Amino acid sequence: MKILLTNDDGYDAINIKSLYKELSKNHEVWMIAPKNNCSGMSAAISYLSEIEVTKIEDRIYAVDGTPADCTYLGLLSIVDFEFDIVISGINHGANIGNDVLYSGTVGAAIGGRNLKFPPVALSVASYDAKDLNFLIKKSVELIEKIFRYGENFKGKVININFPDISEEEYKGYIASGLSKRGIPARPILIEENKSPNDVYKYRYNASGEPLLDSFMTDAEAVKNGFVSFSILDYSLNSQSFLEEISKFLDE
Repeated sequence: MKILLTNDDGYDAINIKSLYKELSKNHEVWMIAPKNNCSGMSAAISYLSEIEVTKIEDRIYAVDGTPADCTYLGLLSIVDFEFDIVISGINHGANIGNDVLYSGTVGAAIGGRNLKFPPVALSVASYDAKDLNFLIKKSVELIEKIFRYGENFKGKVININFPDISEEEYKGYIASGLSKRGIPARPILIEENKSPNDVYKYRYNASGEPLLDSFMTDAEAVKNGFVSFSILDYSLNSQSFLEEISKFLDE
């Protein structure tokens, strides 16, 4: 398979380098990833800027832009063939619940949803995984499974989150929906300067705690030591709502 591998942590992050090495054993893998860490960029693109791309080595490129830029350039410019799939990750830190709206990992994956196989966003609930070799091994297993059955999810994005576990602690993976979060903590006021103008500096605080729901959520799955497997629908198709919208407008 021809794989476009990207992330939001940067091309030099250990997780993506390890996954690239393992996937390259059986597939044609091109790593096209940000030059620097771009966490929290969602699917933003560098629309008003020139984007510098540096060839690091054969099939590895560093993009001075966003994760979505990497996918865009990889699919439409850097190579002259069509990839079979976009894989984003393994991200340092989980991407669960509402976080997928801001995740650069998921944002990079979205651009590949019209390829032969659905794009995959991979994350682990740790910034320094204690058993990276196991996570790589299990990620490749799931990716191979997607190659066998993933056409059933064409047009969607597959979001996979690992707990920070070793091979001995592995319990399996489980289908999960996105969790909702409670109200986030107030932003932290870093600096206040009232002269000559009112200037304030803030930093984001902790996200709201994931909430329990009537179904198995990704947050609950990871908390209980399971690998969460979720499907995100980015079809952007409002056709099914046309009748309801018309009724609303006619009121």
